[in-house]
Amino acid sequence: MFRTRLISGIVLVILALMSILTGGWVLAAVLGAISVIAYRELTKATGVHTEEKKFNSLEITGSVIIVLYYFVLAFCMLQRENFALSVVYPVVTISIVMAFIAFMFVYVFSFPKYKAGQVMAAFFELLYAPVLLSFIFMIREGWSYGVYLVWLIFLCSWGSDTCAYCVGVLFGKHKMAPKLSPKKSVEGAIGGVVGAAVLFGLYTYFVINPFTEDVFWINWGSAMCLGAVGALVSMVGDLAASAIKRDYEIKDYGKLIPGHGGIMDRFDSVIIAAPLIFIGLALITP
Repeated sequence: MFRTRLISGIVLVILALMSILTGGWVLAAVLGAISVIAYRELTKATGVHTEEKKFNSLEITGSVIIVLYYFVLAFCMLQRENFALSVVYPVVTISIVMAFIAFMFVYVFSFPKYKAGQVMAAFFELLYAPVLLSFIFMIREGWSYGVYLVWLIFLCSWGSDTCAYCVGVLFGKHKMAPKLSPKKSVEGAIGGVVGAAVLFGLYTYFVINPFTEDVFWINWGSAMCLGAVGALVSMVGDLAASAIKRDYEIKDYGKLIPGHGGIMDRFDSVIIAAPLIFIGLALITP
């Protein structure tokens, strides 16, 4: 099991490196595909998916919206060499509103096929994974040196998780959320927050500032604060995904990634960390 998990993790890191370093339409396509899969996992977990068909109209509507959303977002951002972030807010806002209207059409014209709870869940799941994951693309393409900044997302999610695990194994005694994740400890959480802060400080000092000083310079203290907050938020994202699984009594969201489960099982903390890092960067960068 450990070997399978390790190999899958290495493959994930390689794919992440290739797609993020390439950026552009490649990254948009990869994130779009991941988002569609994550959306499908969530609809199956929460009962939006109905067993009589492989895909129902709610799932098809959501999947089409995801593809269109990533296409429009990438098209608008990549057409601008400067101030690419200026298109983010209108694109995201309009997309969310249009998605809501689309789901209302499905609900009304297929009534009473779907319950109100299924429609609300389908809309929530669209925001939860696809829209929040798109902030990875926004950071990568929105800043002139986004190729360096985007890795902050993974430092505060996967990096803090690694630090939390190590500290928890060595010193963990007090359970943080025993009903959601019995193995997580308060000591581990503190280790994850502190570890992420240190990682952010080191990464900013040795990587971001030396390579981006001609455009902007980030105060390493502000970066450490962002890392600490990001780690805390990513832990909440991890526990929130676990809470959904507990609510619907499932072990994993899927089996796509051997040893890890589904996309939601592996990217649960990344999903929440991405928009937080985007907001933080918008505040601390000139």
